[in-house]
Amino acid sequence: MSYQLVSVILPVYRQANHIAEMVREYVEILQKLPVAYEILLIVNGPDDSLAVCRPLELDHPTVRVLENEVWGWGPAVKRGLAEARGDLLCYANSARTNAGDLLLAILYAIAYPGVVIKASRRLRDSWIRRFGSLLYNLECRALFDLATFDLNGTPKVFPRALEKLLVLSRDDDVIDVEFNVICRREGYRMIEVPIIATTRHGGKSTTSLWSALRMYVGAFTLWLDLRRGASPSA
Repeated sequence: MSYQLVSVILPVYRQANHIAEMVREYVEILQKLPVAYEILLIVNGPDDSLAVCRPLELDHPTVRVLENEVWGWGPAVKRGLAEARGDLLCYANSARTNAGDLLLAILYAIAYPGVVIKASRRLRDSWIRRFGSLLYNLECRALFDLATFDLNGTPKVFPRALEKLLVLSRDDDVIDVEFNVICRREGYRMIEVPIIATTRHGGKSTTSLWSALRMYVGAFTLWLDLRRGASPSA
């Protein structure tokens, strides 16, 4: 299996103060890829991010900007997957993914065709985030019998041929759990690439106690749905 085009999907939420600089770094480093690439900026927030992103589309032919009326991580990822043209697909948290880690994940995917590549973060910003992430991942490992220990880690890179991953259904942050559940159920092979740190490039994290609780509950409701026979990608 060889790839002709890599589609990099980057949800953009309240990142007007740093997204332009990050995209320029992505464009510069992705030129090192042995295949063509496109960057899809999925803007889904109430600030000036869209106004900042539009000129990037004019400055860089490889960049496309899409405004998503439905806010949230899940809808942005799904919109990006629906609009992507590549035969190798990647989505990442543009607020935390540095250019070098993005390049590394895609190069792994090119070197191991047919395999899912997923980042695994080794550090968090604070002990609260570390503890909360530990609880969430333990919950999901117990509920879904998953081997991975950083379900939300991005970049996630996979070939279009793994078609079940193209029809993710969740509209919330639990979409990353659904991604991993599908990989396990379908027998998609996965390589986890360790990332040492994921410090935000700017702005304020959208993770709060309330959003964390929604994720814990969301994982449990996904488990209940599967117990009732509902397929994540049906």
